[in-house]
Amino acid sequence: MLLLAGPASAHVTVQPHGDAAKGGSAVVDFKVPNERDNATTTKLEVAFPTDHPLASVMPEPVPGWKIDVTTAKLAKPVELHGGKVTEAVSKVTWTAQGDGIPVGQFQLFPVSLSTLPADADQVTFKALQTYSDKEVVRWIEPQQPGAPEPEDPAPVLKLTAASAADGAAQGGTGHAATETSAKNAQAAGDSGGSDTDTVARVLGIVGIVVGAAGVAYGLFVGRRRSAA
Repeated sequence: MLLLAGPASAHVTVQPHGDAAKGGSAVVDFKVPNERDNATTTKLEVAFPTDHPLASVMPEPVPGWKIDVTTAKLAKPVELHGGKVTEAVSKVTWTAQGDGIPVGQFQLFPVSLSTLPADADQVTFKALQTYSDKEVVRWIEPQQPGAPEPEDPAPVLKLTAASAADGAAQGGTGHAATETSAKNAQAAGDSGGSDTDTVARVLGIVGIVVGAAGVAYGLFVGRRRSAA
């Protein structure tokens, strides 16, 4: 049973670096394992969906592999970032310049994607894996809800909830306002303390003057009594 389950799980998959948020951007890896023991993987073709076209698809260079990006006109223009998009990337092809992915190993193919759909929970890609003996494995079968995993499942990118960056920004603003209020209150307290110190000093001086006058008056009265 383990021998049968092993190859079934070793298919082309896609995983993001971190989260792939709805309406945002992400860098993803297409992971391609070599499932054959007598051939290498020499080509990977990934088809991108046209029902949720991506405005930007930028593959990262992979040593030993040639990259070709294919674009196609959309049957219906879509609104993205306030403008109309009439064409989008439809396919990215990686072709090995050498032997390709060896037996028993895998290769990652990174791609930067933007803008991810805001009205979907996932993005499904279709991938073709070509071996050095000309065999082509078509990873194109969609996963049906509640059904077992298909024999050749298509890579699926799960999307997370939209980022709460706006809420965080508002929270940051509120925090800054709180800090400002605290500083103003402290400044007011410092000012009030300064005024209190000034009043205390004036009263102290008045007290000294009054005290000195009292001493002088006492001496004057004493002298008059002595003279009498």
